Amino acid sequence: MKPALAKWCLLCHFFMLSAWLVSSTLHAQVMNGVDLKDPLIAPDQIVSGGPAKDGIPAIDRPRFISAKEAGFLQANDMVLGLAHQGVARAYPLRILNWHEVVNDQFGAEPITITYCPLCGTGMVFERRVKGRVLSFGVSGLLYNNDVLLYDRETGSLWSQLLAQAISGPLKGQRLAPLPVTHTNWSDWRASHATTQVLSTDTGNSRSYDRDPYAGYDSSTQIMFPLAFRSAGFHPKERVLGVQIGTATKAYPFVELGKTNGLVTDQLAGTRLTIRFDRAASRATVHAADGRKLPGVVAYWFAWYTFHPDTAVFHAAQH
Repeated sequence: MKPALAKWCLLCHFFMLSAWLVSSTLHAQVMNGVDLKDPLIAPDQIVSGGPAKDGIPAIDRPRFISAKEAGFLQANDMVLGLAHQGVARAYPLRILNWHEVVNDQFGAEPITITYCPLCGTGMVFERRVKGRVLSFGVSGLLYNNDVLLYDRETGSLWSQLLAQAISGPLKGQRLAPLPVTHTNWSDWRASHATTQVLSTDTGNSRSYDRDPYAGYDSSTQIMFPLAFRSAGFHPKERVLGVQIGTATKAYPFVELGKTNGLVTDQLAGTRLTIRFDRAASRATVHAADGRKLPGVVAYWFAWYTFHPDTAVFHAAQH
């Protein structure tokens, strides 16, 4: 076993023990300083990830540099790429691994970029809810291994993958997602030459050249309890998850890799096109008119535990 993976496994056991110890107090109405009164999900499925509230610091004043200045990025480094309001920005995972939330602004539009290293999920949302601009932080709590955010204005607790407030004054409210591209730096830069790049000058001292989750993406281990587990794929197989209304479908990269990179499909009566690039580790979903739609790149276990009734794409056998 590689030293980094062995160290990670020890951390797994430590955090799982911590979660078990904390779970006995989850009936309390406040945890990590967050209101848990009458949540939309089972309280005993909310666990501590280890860090305290804001122990993983969100980036509230992001600074950006040009692509030419981003010498710290390697061609295969993964980024979340967002093209919005005529502006393109890349958010390197080597930074998001340490922060998980960036409260950003595209012109007059407040946006939050979120990333959960445990689920491999990068999602972007509008920060305006019911006419009020929210700023998000990391609660230190998890649901099905997925990060639970909190907003500083009301103290409500939000599930990233549900895109919904699960407790607090805004309980039941939903966040509006925006399409984001999960790809490597070489691919994003080639298609967005004028992109801005989130700078490592975050105001925090972190080892952005080190991956705190090294080995996790290839391990079959999952750090915290899950509501549902499924066989069929490696738990860390990356999938593109698509939701239309209440209908969901997963497009595993291993299956997309058997195609020519262009898949047409139907979900809930909606015609979709899936575009896949193996070299860039990129999969995106598009409407019939070519518009990019919000999809979620995630580890298989994460998509399935949130959507146990999901349909699954399998490439045609020839």
